[in-house]
Amino acid sequence: MPGLLPPGLSLGGLAFLLASAFITAMACGFSGFGAALIFVPLRATPLRIRARRWIMRHRIHKRTCWGTPVPTNIQPISRRTVLTATAAVAATPALAETCRIGLPPHDKGPLVWRDMDQVELDAAYDQLVYSPLFQQGLKRRASNSEAVRGRIGAPLRVSYGASEAEKADIYRAKRAKAPVFVFIHGGAWLGGEAKNYGDSAELFVNAGAHYIVLDFIAIRAAGGDLRVMARQVRDGIAWVYKNIASYDGDPDQFYIGGHSSGGHLCGVALVTEWQKDFGLPPDFIKGGLCMSGMYDMKPVRLSKRSSYVNFDNDMEHAMSAQRQIDRVRAPLIITYGTYETPEFQRQSRDFAAAVQAAGKSAELIETANYDHFEMAESLGHPYGPNGRAALKMMKLSLT
Repeated sequence: MPGLLPPGLSLGGLAFLLASAFITAMACGFSGFGAALIFVPLRATPLRIRARRWIMRHRIHKRTCWGTPVPTNIQPISRRTVLTATAAVAATPALAETCRIGLPPHDKGPLVWRDMDQVELDAAYDQLVYSPLFQQGLKRRASNSEAVRGRIGAPLRVSYGASEAEKADIYRAKRAKAPVFVFIHGGAWLGGEAKNYGDSAELFVNAGAHYIVLDFIAIRAAGGDLRVMARQVRDGIAWVYKNIASYDGDPDQFYIGGHSSGGHLCGVALVTEWQKDFGLPPDFIKGGLCMSGMYDMKPVRLSKRSSYVNFDNDMEHAMSAQRQIDRVRAPLIITYGTYETPEFQRQSRDFAAAVQAAGKSAELIETANYDHFEMAESLGHPYGPNGRAALKMMKLSLT
């Protein structure tokens, strides 16, 4: 392997270093085992010094899959220990479990939903299993939201209900009678804050639209009842429609969208009987962007999400937009990424097919090589799948 190794480092020496690194990595519990080579406490022979310098020049990273620093208090490893472990290195199918994407190996259990056992179904409604770096994405969105507020200004903070949770952020465009986009955030129904979804505001404001993010109650505070959460979201949408004209918004150009559990709530909002329940025009919503959502609660009820959502038959039905297609009045765009969980992909396909089968307008956008959180961030990018879809739905552009 001339040219690939540092001068004086043989294949045997490289094997020794790799085996040392493997043991160090397993002891530290991180996936980037190459980084361990930097820290393996071998005697400082000229050969080993050259090897370490070569590794540093090639910038092997020193962080784990989760972004935490590699430990530096590693104890010395003897040559005998390394040689004993060499066979394990060759036989190990993967050096990292920390960054596994998808299901770990398991014995197939009884079927619970379609062809899935309980382990598979639970994983299909757990974003961590298929997007292990999601915490980094959430932090990035929060910091990007701060940066956006620094560029376009802080939003107006308004109350649409009596409780502390019932508030909204209004990012205003500079034009009068601006189109309106109301965004419903996700968070597995467990949490999330409007302020951390301001990163998409810049796209809408620059395109001449008001961008409004709702805050609402979390599921545990709601006693495990999705209907309480959905009622607040509906109240928020109704308040915006009734009041947006006073903020130079055009109620006749009114659109909504949501991602993940917010995509679910967006679907529920789109099958609301607005005239009967709120005294509003039944077709005031001109379009809905349902991003990576859930539209039939049956499999969700069977999954581990039922540990914090107190499903009953009424809730399962009332919170399943797919079972109330006859109430859909607005044209829909339904999006998902091919790196999302199997169930989030299927839910989007099945919902779009059901709306289309009922003779109503629904465009399905499958985006190759995007995971759940990348789809969420794409709402703020004009050439990303969701940003492009939103501009198309609202007949807007940045030019």
